[in-house]
Amino acid sequence: MGLYATVMGGITEYTGLSPAAFFTILAMMAVVYKLVSGMFVAAGDYVAVKKANAYALREPVQLGENVTEEQLRGYDGSDPEKPLLMAIKGQIYDVSRSRMFYGPGGPYALFAGRDASRALALMSFDPRDLTGNIEGLNASELEVLQDWEYKFMEKYVKVGQLVGARKQTETEGAENGNKIQEDKQIEDNGAQQPPTSVCQ
Repeated sequence: MGLYATVMGGITEYTGLSPAAFFTILAMMAVVYKLVSGMFVAAGDYVAVKKANAYALREPVQLGENVTEEQLRGYDGSDPEKPLLMAIKGQIYDVSRSRMFYGPGGPYALFAGRDASRALALMSFDPRDLTGNIEGLNASELEVLQDWEYKFMEKYVKVGQLVGARKQTETEGAENGNKIQEDKQIEDNGAQQPPTSVCQ
């Protein structure tokens, strides 16, 4: 009992605080220390975080023009050794530098490893919309998709193309060429005379 009384007397004498106030402050300091030290990354954890983020320093790997949708799914971020890829309108982009958005646990993670054209155009997170099929979209939805494509072209490196995308691009180009040719014929013939079609 003498030791207890001596310690309590010493606390009051040296700190000017009552023992209750002294132990309360001591407990608060311990809590603050735990909170503040939890805000910082330990040296060992820092190395692990740095290694996990090393993907951003890699050169994008070119896949070519014959990538299947099944092959693209292997680049969804589940394998940290592979780049993180995503396609818009059949064009594949390396989105590894935005892993916090498109990687596992990110808000757009379900788009990774897929052609998410329809989902982006509709601003949809419905798994049924995770497709490159853009048939039936209205003009404003196609405009939204075009904005997304421009952003991707500006920010990310194109690393490949889905198998069916080249054929679709060539078909669209041919259709646009035919439309331009028809418009030119109308212009040459005058607005009054539409071009004659050969139907026999």
